Amino acid sequence: MGSALTKMLEAAGCTVEFQEYGRSFNLLASKKGSLPHRAPLLLSAHMDTIEPTEGIVFSIGGDLIRTTGNTVLGADDKSALAQIIEALTVLQERTIPHGDLEIVFTSAEEKGLRGAKNLVFRNIRSRHALVLDSGGAVGRIVVAAPTHLTYEMKITGKSAHAGIEPEKGISAIKVASRIIAVVPDGRIDDETTANIGMIRGGTATNVVPRETVIQGEIRSHRSDVLEKTRDTIFHTARRLADEHHAAIIISEEEEYKAFKIDAAEPFLPFLEGVFRKCGIAPISVQTGGGSDANVFNEQGIIAINISTGMEKVHSTDEYISLKDLYDGSLIVLNTVAEFGFSNSAVAKPNLTDSDR
Repeated sequence: MGSALTKMLEAAGCTVEFQEYGRSFNLLASKKGSLPHRAPLLLSAHMDTIEPTEGIVFSIGGDLIRTTGNTVLGADDKSALAQIIEALTVLQERTIPHGDLEIVFTSAEEKGLRGAKNLVFRNIRSRHALVLDSGGAVGRIVVAAPTHLTYEMKITGKSAHAGIEPEKGISAIKVASRIIAVVPDGRIDDETTANIGMIRGGTATNVVPRETVIQGEIRSHRSDVLEKTRDTIFHTARRLADEHHAAIIISEEEEYKAFKIDAAEPFLPFLEGVFRKCGIAPISVQTGGGSDANVFNEQGIIAINISTGMEKVHSTDEYISLKDLYDGSLIVLNTVAEFGFSNSAVAKPNLTDSDR
């Protein structure tokens, strides 16, 4: 994927470099503009998809491109890559005036935004970013996304022979099931969700299970509600473990922070104007999912995530329309051509060497 994108970006007049980290890499590119008084603009998408992807077969029927096998289509987020590449190609072919551009194609977005988290932000000049990584028809503008907290509970009971002396054991699975049955789960309110997505434990049917691990998540646009939900889940788990004489260790990690684009932020009405110019009605939405835009906003870059037209993502029913692919490219092209914020009006925050 990186090699193929590099060839396309270079053909569109970009210089390209790979930024390696851990077991993967980000692809960074830049395209010099002909309007040096304009501030640079960042365009971003991610290169990875979820599984299954091996042996993708697709069809184009009427206006729709869809998967025809047991795989995802991969429009999340290849549709964004296609729209950005197309817009850059048209810029090059028609010598359309524009300011400097920075392009970031991340990896491992589906693994917790790992690529974006490993970017060296002090090397990025742009203070505004257009991120293409949202579903639904083109026209949706994501103005708010939640904080995402993941946690793990390790419950330790006592093993015993299940057929001879089960009374001497403490079933970690039974303790875990009682925790799962009563903690907040699903839709908590309009801005908050909780989910236990994984549970593992036990060694054999004839052994009272000594250890069980629960993994879950909480998402919320409001930090106070997230903290209250987290505390309720953790306190309940500790209480039930104690009541059943089991030990419990809970760890947590903040995957990314919430962001909300202020209605008065000039970049938002600018984008809305671009949509209208392209004959597309803009719709501001609040999402329950995260994207690289969360990381960019946390680092002081005003990043707005827009829809590419992909539908039923993360499923084998995934599809996208040709019209949305075209409209998405048109939005990127016009955003680049019309982006007129001056360098003098955009201040870059001070980042320390530890900022990523």
